[in-house]
Amino acid sequence: MSSQDFIASIGLLVGKNHVLTSPTRTRRYRNGFRYGGGDALAVILPGTLLEMWRVLQSCHAEKFVVICQAANTGLTGGSTPVPEGYGGRPVVIINTMRLSRLKLIAEGRQIVSQPGVTLNQLEKTLRPLGREPHSVIGSSCIGASVAGGICNNSGGSLIQRGPAYTQLALYAQIDKDAQLRLVNHLGIDLGSSPEEILGRLDAGEIPEECIQFDTGRYASDHEYGQHVRDVDSSSPARFNGDPRRLYEASGSAGKLAVFAVRLDTFAADKEAQVFYIGSNDPAELESLRRDILTGFDSLPIAGEYMHRSAYDLSKKYGKDLFLFIQKFGTDKIPLAFGLKSRFDGICEKFGFSGTISDHFLQLAMRLFPDHLPPRLNAFRDTYEHHLLLKMGGPGIEEARNYLQTRFPSQHGGYIECSEKEGGAAFLNRFAVGGAMTRYRAVHSRTVEDILALDIALPRNTRDWFERLPRHIAEKIEYTMYCGHFFCHVLHQEYLVKKGEDCEALKKEILERLNGLGARYPAEHNVGQIYAASCEQEAFFRLMDPTNSFNPGVGKTSRNYAWANYRE
Repeated sequence: MSSQDFIASIGLLVGKNHVLTSPTRTRRYRNGFRYGGGDALAVILPGTLLEMWRVLQSCHAEKFVVICQAANTGLTGGSTPVPEGYGGRPVVIINTMRLSRLKLIAEGRQIVSQPGVTLNQLEKTLRPLGREPHSVIGSSCIGASVAGGICNNSGGSLIQRGPAYTQLALYAQIDKDAQLRLVNHLGIDLGSSPEEILGRLDAGEIPEECIQFDTGRYASDHEYGQHVRDVDSSSPARFNGDPRRLYEASGSAGKLAVFAVRLDTFAADKEAQVFYIGSNDPAELESLRRDILTGFDSLPIAGEYMHRSAYDLSKKYGKDLFLFIQKFGTDKIPLAFGLKSRFDGICEKFGFSGTISDHFLQLAMRLFPDHLPPRLNAFRDTYEHHLLLKMGGPGIEEARNYLQTRFPSQHGGYIECSEKEGGAAFLNRFAVGGAMTRYRAVHSRTVEDILALDIALPRNTRDWFERLPRHIAEKIEYTMYCGHFFCHVLHQEYLVKKGEDCEALKKEILERLNGLGARYPAEHNVGQIYAASCEQEAFFRLMDPTNSFNPGVGKTSRNYAWANYRE
């Protein structure tokens, strides 16, 4: 059928107000948080799982490219179309954020989540039960979805819980015979036909007697606690393409259309304490990491690293996000980003810069006083390397006793944070990603682009802090280092000077990292900026033989049935 007829037919399925076609209205869905920006025939927002299934059937009948997208908060462009196109195939984006039904099962020890449920929504639902989701800060701050984390094998900051992972999911797949089929591996008997299965989930009908708890499948990475303690292993603790955690929806990176995931929840720590550690010697922090992982009975809740440069960047360019979350919480972040994108889209339509809102916000932040506690600022002035150590329960006293014997040292010291200081420290840490984007937006005359790497170093790495050679450093305007230190997952991001070749620079930096045994990406998935590993390529092809869902992810083929792609 013609494009107009297709759009009209979908409008009858989901309501014409939920079929977006104008460039201004589709901009926030076509443009990634940092990358992306291709064309799309339409953005469709189904209101039920059954509507989503019928939209998929229509797209499949037309052999359209389908990109399933939730909150579109990824940093590598993995849920937006590419400007180069897909060999003439039209693109339809299915945004799932209206599909937000969440069901608690097993007295809240597990949940069944539709694809539009956010981490923040899940966290608020579990809080009265004294339980938590896989991630409670970080991606949750910008409205990321639960299912999106699973599809990306996202890491998160909470050491004890490992990467987002499940073997229990409900998804649509186009098989090797080019047939669209619905696969129910939730471990819940919901019927036999797609209409019956999806209709029951839409209605929230999940009777306890239909739930299987002895499926032999896991709803979280139950091995990670011991895995991360092996500090002498020559392999990384976690990374997106780790073959041990590629399983159906988990790590699928959009190669399946996920309708629901079943996940474990976790008992919340009844008490927690943040210790803020500073040092001018990275080896001192590595010694501390190894001592805690091998010697403590309790694993840390979190251990976040920030270089002084990251502290400064977030303090200045992430200030609006910090203050917004303090005032309104994380609930309103997706709405704020949506309004910002709409405003910038209108400005572009009238010939203005697409980053004009960033300039206004940055100017406005000058009117507000310093928002970070004085003791944290003092540590910034004294120490180059910062470690935010969060302990819970018996681990608090373990850490307190240990740190008292280690500090003050020749190179470092620590403070035991008040609740306000601890909250500010972690919020400043997690505002840094948006701060890089803001810097690029307001310094477009001097910055070519962001070169963003998230890497996983082998667990036995001792010399972990990067020292760039001069010929590379002189091409970079600003360098930012932060990461999930105990997992040896580091975010190394560079604002490249205007006129420099970002791809050539990236290649040279990655070659250096290859020599260290690093794996990448560690938690943001391959998206449009990383090449998938051989294991990931094979997994993608197995999940999507016709290459109809999110083609080209991981720099793979964008053609139907992987045509003209290496065998």
